[in-house]
Amino acid sequence: MVVRQHGRAGAVVVTTVGIVVCGASATGCSGSGAAADDARSATAAVDALHRAAAVLERAGSSKARTSMEMATGGTRVTIRGEGVYDYRDRLGRLKVTLPQDPAGAVEHRPITELLAPGALFMKNRGAGVPADKWVRVDTTTLSDGNLVTGGATDPYAAAELLRGVRKATYVGRTEVAGARVRHYRGVADIGLAARGAAAGSKESLRAAAKGFATAQVPFDAYLDDQGRIRKVRHRFSFVNGEQKTTVAVASTTLLYDFGAPADVRLPASRDIYAGKIAEQ
Repeated sequence: MVVRQHGRAGAVVVTTVGIVVCGASATGCSGSGAAADDARSATAAVDALHRAAAVLERAGSSKARTSMEMATGGTRVTIRGEGVYDYRDRLGRLKVTLPQDPAGAVEHRPITELLAPGALFMKNRGAGVPADKWVRVDTTTLSDGNLVTGGATDPYAAAELLRGVRKATYVGRTEVAGARVRHYRGVADIGLAARGAAAGSKESLRAAAKGFATAQVPFDAYLDDQGRIRKVRHRFSFVNGEQKTTVAVASTTLLYDFGAPADVRLPASRDIYAGKIAEQ
């Protein structure tokens, strides 16, 4: 397949990368009763969500697991990823596992993805790419901003989306992977998130605001007592290329083991494949 750009997020997912289809207290207070009551207010909920990306930067790094579920025409596929993320340099490394073909006859090798501001690097991409080469995609040119194209939402971008929250509801206390968290629910506006995003994320989010079927993204976010995201689930919607069908995508990011080493190094220019990607 040839790497090319399209005006719709669905077309990008199908033809540009070829991964996704087919194939603390929230308010920064102590744990007192007063702080707990304050966390339930709409204002406190929005403030906590707006701060989530900055809190991750202060945390430095973590391990991450991702899950992306797509449903269209009665077909559902799930793509999973696992790796580490450096929030200060906004660099991540994920090993992304593709689902089997419907017949179960084809085993896909995991794809290594490196996430960077404005760029996505993939190794073991296949389809004519030499085994020792990386494919680089400029995420600012993708009409979904790489929120779904790579089969995983960049963990920092997932946090930055919460800058676009105007209203949110405090659902209550629960646990995520053994950590006590506060559960918030609401809708994020991608365009608003782009205006408040860091320089490396701004252009990608602006592209996504135009490329999806709607810029309104429902979410559920789970923050620990330090305000760190432990889990966030976004529900995206886009129109799938020529078929004009709406594709629903649920992207879940789980963050844990904060402070874990996250030494992510981007490939040298000589290691990046510059040829055409063959059709699969």
